[in-house]
Amino acid sequence: MAQSVYTVKQVNAYIKSMFTQDYMLNRIYVKGEVSNLKYHTSGHIYFSLKDESGTIACVMFAGQRGGLSFRLRDGQQVVVLGGVNVYERSGSYQLYAREIRPDGDGVLYERFQMLKRELEEMGMFAPEYKKPIPMYARKIGIVTAPTGAAVRDIMNISARRNPYVQLLLYPAQVQGEGAKESIVRGIRMLEKAKVDVMIVGRGGGSIEDLWAFNEEEVARAIFDCRVPVISAVGHETDTTIADYVADLRAPTPSAAAELAVYDYRQTQMRLTEYALSMNRLLSRQVTVNRSRLRECQTRLRYLHPRYKLQEQQQRLADIEDRLRQQMEGCLRENRHRLAIAMEAMKGLSPIQKLNQGYSYVECEDKAVVRSICQVRPGDTLSVYVTDGVIRAVADKSSPYPKGVLKMQ
Repeated sequence: MAQSVYTVKQVNAYIKSMFTQDYMLNRIYVKGEVSNLKYHTSGHIYFSLKDESGTIACVMFAGQRGGLSFRLRDGQQVVVLGGVNVYERSGSYQLYAREIRPDGDGVLYERFQMLKRELEEMGMFAPEYKKPIPMYARKIGIVTAPTGAAVRDIMNISARRNPYVQLLLYPAQVQGEGAKESIVRGIRMLEKAKVDVMIVGRGGGSIEDLWAFNEEEVARAIFDCRVPVISAVGHETDTTIADYVADLRAPTPSAAAELAVYDYRQTQMRLTEYALSMNRLLSRQVTVNRSRLRECQTRLRYLHPRYKLQEQQQRLADIEDRLRQQMEGCLRENRHRLAIAMEAMKGLSPIQKLNQGYSYVECEDKAVVRSICQVRPGDTLSVYVTDGVIRAVADKSSPYPKGVLKMQ
């Protein structure tokens, strides 16, 4: 009878199908101590669970990280919800984790989940009810233990960021019997004190240590508070009901102080930058205006009445020079014409005629003698010659003989 021979792949696949068909292995709670913990860069978490009798390999893929509300560490006792299956490549089985919670906190964790679902259904986590945190808070209320590290961190950061902010501390009991009542009283008293913003929180711890901030009374006091509330409970990985109800969650008390206290040094730096910018702008404007002033001065210098008068004076001087030149030209032209006329008149001048031997005769009545008919014997005549006047008496007059040309 021939024996059946299977490959390793077939065997591993068969074993895997057996694990898959087992309902209990698909959803199983396993508790143990965390060891060989490794947070991979891909986001997956690889670790082992061990007890006094053995070890089982575990993996939580990045897509399932929502089922982990704290940071795992080696040596921690936890309860893992997941399914057991075979990894065919290595032929080994491992627990694929979907939820992880600390061991011993199962009852508290269930209470936490139930209250969280109840308050969420009531709308107490809704973003529309979140009040904005004032940027420039002057009075900050703090509800926390008076001797813990949380209040010291808040005081140190507040003094560093803005020493002018007033801190009002309500020394609340944040752990143990009566803690929730103390926290609620602190919230209400600081609300009456009219603080600008309130920090409610404490340092880190186990779920039992932080349980006061998971109580419904505290959640309702935070929700009903008219003052904006910043929750600052535990470390970054700790989450409480107060974180969901508060107007703003801070991962640590130190971070809450950073969020509540405005760093006035930013304002100083901004004012310094504004001053430098204003000085640069002012210097630029002064330079531009000085340039414009010089330009206006130059324009005014040309538009000044003195320069206008000088310009008009220069213009008048130029006109005067042109008139003088034109007048001199006219005079020269007229002198030339006069000289020509004088030369032309010389031949017609009586004096010139007298110089040539002619004379000029007048009657007693100063009439010019032009004809013998004007003179009778015995008339006194005035004969004008070149150098004087001759007084004469007419003796007789006779006409020219025929053939003699008469003088014209």
